[in-house]
Formats: sequence, C-alpha cells, structure tokens
Amino acid sequence: MNKLRHASLAGAAITVMALTAACGGGGSSAKDDYGKAPAGSSSKIGEGYGAGSAGSYGSGGSSQTQAKNAPAKEMTVREAPGIGSVVADSTGMTLYRFDKDTAKPPASMCDGDCAKAWPPVPAGDATAASGIGAAVGEVERSDGTKQLTLAGWPVYRYAKDTAPGDTKGQGVGGTWSAFAPDGKKAGGGKQGGAQDGAQGGKPDAQAPAGVSVADNPALGKIVVDGQGRTLYRFNKDSAWPMKFACTGTCLDTWKPAEPVEKSAVRGVPDKLISTVTRPDGTKQLAVDCWPVYWFTGDKKPGDTAGQGKQGLWFAVNDQGKKVTSAPQG
Repeated sequence: MNKLRHASLAGAAITVMALTAACGGGGSSAKDDYGKAPAGSSSKIGEGYGAGSAGSYGSGGSSQTQAKNAPAKEMTVREAPGIGSVVADSTGMTLYRFDKDTAKPPASMCDGDCAKAWPPVPAGDATAASGIGAAVGEVERSDGTKQLTLAGWPVYRYAKDTAPGDTKGQGVGGTWSAFAPDGKKAGGGKQGGAQDGAQGGKPDAQAPAGVSVADNPALGKIVVDGQGRTLYRFNKDSAWPMKFACTGTCLDTWKPAEPVEKSAVRGVPDKLISTVTRPDGTKQLAVDCWPVYWFTGDKKPGDTAGQGKQGLWFAVNDQGKKVTSAPQG
C-alpha cells in the first residue's frame, strides 16, 4: 500500500514538474504555421473591434466543401476592424498569403495538411474590382493544379473562416496574413518572404509588436496585444497548478490571447512570456504563467472596459502582475 502511495505521489510530482517546465521555463512559442488558431482568437469584418465566432469552415456538407475550393470570381476590398483594408472573394471570404511562399517566382509551399487548413484558391474566373492594385495571375502547384496569385503571391482561404467577413486566419503561426489591396500583408505587419521590401525577407524593425506595454491614464503601464487590445487575467484561473476556469460560454466574451514569438515582445521581460495549452488543445499566451485574454467589450485600442469585471478580471502590468488600483501620483 505504501509503495502504491509513493508511486502516486511520484506521479503527481512528475506532473507538477512538467507543468512548471512548460510555463516557468521560459515557455514555448507557437510552432504550427498552419494549424489551429487559439480558441476564440477571431475578428470579423463589420462586427466591431475583435468580435467573431468560432467554427470549422467546410466541416460538413458538400456545398461547404465546394465553397472552400471555389474560384474567387470578382475580388473586392473590405474593411476589417483592427486590420484595415483586406481583399475578399466574391462571397466575402477573406483571402490570405503565406510568408513561406515566394512571389518572384511564384511558388506555393503549402501542401498536404497545410492545404487542408488553408485551401488554395483555384486560378481562373478571377477578376479584381477597383481598389485592388495587385496584379492577378496564377501558379502551378506541385499536384499540377493552377492556383490564383495576387502580386505573385499564391492565394488561400482559411478553413476556420466560417462566414463572410471572418478574419480568423490573420497572424496564425506568425506566417499568415490577409491580403492588402496592393498584394502586401494587411494590418501593417512586417512583410514576409524573400521578395517583399528591400530587406530580402529580413524582419521589419518597425513591425508592430505581438505584445507590448501601453500607458493607460487610469491604470498605468498595462500589457496589450499586437492590435492594442488590453490583456486581462482571470482570478478563477490559476498559474500553479495550471488551471483554466474560462471555458464554454465564458469564451464568447473573453478571448484567449494568441501566442507570440519572443522577438515580438516589447516592454515585458522575456522570461514572463510563455505559451500554455488549453484543455481543448489550443495554445494561449501566458504572462507570468497566467493565461491572458482580451475582452469583446473593448471596442478600440486603449479601452479597459473589462477591468474589475465581476471582481475577477484584471489588466496586467509590465511586470506580469494584475492591476487592482490606479498608479500612485
């Protein structure tokens, strides 16, 4: 009996150590270039700052399967909150580009499972409405099919965009971006690949950070994401042992923040930034081992409407601690 008890305790200790290593050891960055986006990490054209819905594009009937593989037809320009002008197909679905592809010469690096998550848009029957300055073309894929290109970049849809205006693919893996009308990356992010800009694919020093610190007049220095959204932690979550209390309908209001590369962190000690795995297998940004979220009630950068909600939700300062009072004058 004692041996069993000792084995059980040892197993528990190993589990605790694993959790510690996953978070406190500096954390890992999101490695998946084309896989799952963090739960609830979505924005939608025309539905306010960062609003969106979850789902799985094409998970069902044949009409959905046909839609994700359909030609783009007349492409138009739409406005996406927090991103700016993006290119959409004739049905309003956002079109994306992949940093690991190339434009000169055009080439697609997205095959296999990648192409399931990011369905290539077929060439042919595609035109550009006024406002799109990027040249329309095509590239032959490894399987012999022809894929649409804009400014030389292969064009994709995202499997998790479930409705016209969804932009859930923006920033996934740090390598996927919606198309801007000129064929570059929407949202003002750094231009990837070997043909964008004069730096030959080197990161743009002026690219916006994935995590940074903002000076808030009421709360002081607070952590924000790449879109300027205030990041919050939830008192019912736990950093030790790791626990996620915001699940189910909670995620309709509080969206898990996307993981970021350490190179995209500004103003926060690197050791405080990590990536944690949620119960559903998706990845979430953590600050000082606490999972952090953005609030759908914040309508623009700088808003802090989530602060103190239910006495459980709090902004995070530049040292990773929750903010419970105004800064001292």
